[in-house]
Amino acid sequence: MLVPKRVKYRKPHRGHMRGEAKGGKAVAFGDFGLQATTSHWVSNRQIEAARVAITRYMKRGGKVWIKIFPHLSYTSKGVGVRMGNGKGAPVGWVAPVKRGKVMFEVGGVPEEVAREALRLAANKLPVKTKILARQVEGE
Repeated sequence: MLVPKRVKYRKPHRGHMRGEAKGGKAVAFGDFGLQATTSHWVSNRQIEAARVAITRYMKRGGKVWIKIFPHLSYTSKGVGVRMGNGKGAPVGWVAPVKRGKVMFEVGGVPEEVAREALRLAANKLPVKTKILARQVEGE
């Protein structure tokens, strides 16, 4: 599972996810990509579940690129704990994904296989998605 080796701040602020992704909106490495059409936090467990779904469907053929990384911790207070007394303990890692961001890319497999693998991965994620094909230069 993806976790950072070290972080500057153990308990970051939640912040806002307004607007679109600044970069990473096009298919850059593979032939097909899975693009978020809504914004949400994606946990390291969800990223791993999507990766496993893609690689299993592709029968370990082709190549998969994961273009998001869970670099923020998220915190939670224990069940039955009263309000106050500080922020809860970190319980997991998330990647903030804004709309327009390409999260996964696949290459080296036929189009039908790539589209089905990405569709299966999309079912594991908390964002609405669409599948993109690589744009060839000069078209």
